Amino acid sequence: MPPRETWLVLGGGSSIGRAFARQAAAAGQGVLLAGREAAELERSAADLRLRHGVPASAMLFDALDLAGHAAFVRAAAALAEGRLHVLLAFGTMPSQAACEARPELARAMVETNLTGAAAVLTALAPLLRGQGGGTVVALGSVAGERGRPRNHLYGATKAALHTFLQGYAARHARHRVRVLTLLAGPVDTALTWPLPRLPFMASPQGFAAAAWRRAQRGSGQAHLPGIWAPVMAVIRALPNRIFNRLDL
Repeated sequence: MPPRETWLVLGGGSSIGRAFARQAAAAGQGVLLAGREAAELERSAADLRLRHGVPASAMLFDALDLAGHAAFVRAAAALAEGRLHVLLAFGTMPSQAACEARPELARAMVETNLTGAAAVLTALAPLLRGQGGGTVVALGSVAGERGRPRNHLYGATKAALHTFLQGYAARHARHRVRVLTLLAGPVDTALTWPLPRLPFMASPQGFAAAAWRRAQRGSGQAHLPGIWAPVMAVIRALPNRIFNRLDL
């Protein structure tokens, strides 16, 4: 039996985070569910322990508590069994109109989706390098591939995150740190519930299963679901004079 490893799920209370944690636990891996709702996270961790007989713990984590990230990483290292891997699955997505009406929402989104994500991954880098490598799976978005009228503020946070992850992967590749950025289409989660039904929407369970399979075999960038690769190729190729007339 291969040695046990541990997945740190940042955003462990999210639908995708919980679904991915179930994939990891079913494969015999330990899980650390990190987020802001202690009671909810502990219920999920207890379920994983009972169903799969793996070590699973809840950890308090706030992406905006930048000063606390170093202590959080030390705590995760102490709880992890074997090599630690990371799923970055947190973020906010207020509407474009809400961000324009309330600038504080735009600021919080940038600080969560970009600053918080970059800060915690930077804090984790010495641990990943020191253990001889590991896998980082991060939720990006197709919204970050071209600024669209409906959500270009949100898309800007994801585009910046994509660029950060590219550099992060290059910086730590020699230490065997693999980075997989998932360019996600819409997923049926709390972020998209207020929106009308979107095309090619994935379930959290289906998305997590595909993400788990991708994490086992590759790095770089991948569209999930895969249908978004040709769709976004077309959207990226549209001339501005056409793109700017579309209500996307």
